[in-house]
Amino acid sequence: MNIEARPLKEGLYTWPSDDPQLIASQCAACDEITFPSQESCPNCTGRDVNEVLLSRQGRLYTWTVQRFPPPAPPYIGPSARDSFQPFGVGYVELSEGVRVEARLTESDASQLEIGMEMELVIQDFVTDDDGVVRNTFAFRPLPQGARS
Repeated sequence: MNIEARPLKEGLYTWPSDDPQLIASQCAACDEITFPSQESCPNCTGRDVNEVLLSRQGRLYTWTVQRFPPPAPPYIGPSARDSFQPFGVGYVELSEGVRVEARLTESDASQLEIGMEMELVIQDFVTDDDGVVRNTFAFRPLPQGARS
């Protein structure tokens, strides 16, 4: 059985893709890069912005572990206390200087360290009422041997 998968929100990352990238906007006037992409620049209010793809790797800037279900709405994931699984969340700083808030694939605090190298991945998040698996972006720690 082939289960359809779609992004939780369109326009955040390239999908489908073996090497997904986040989609940002860059202002033609001041070069400000913004994620998620916006129609105008939050720095200078310029409206001449272009789509840019962000690098797939970065460094963990800061993080925490979400140990209780966030309020729903806006959260749409598993929220019942018996089905909720804690997850890591943090800011990852990409080479473009952009800090992206994201889920982390790792929730074990002993495996996370500020400054560690991370890589963008796409992971299943929730199945909607139509049976469609919705995915989202997250960052995972790079294996020791893959770190630069």
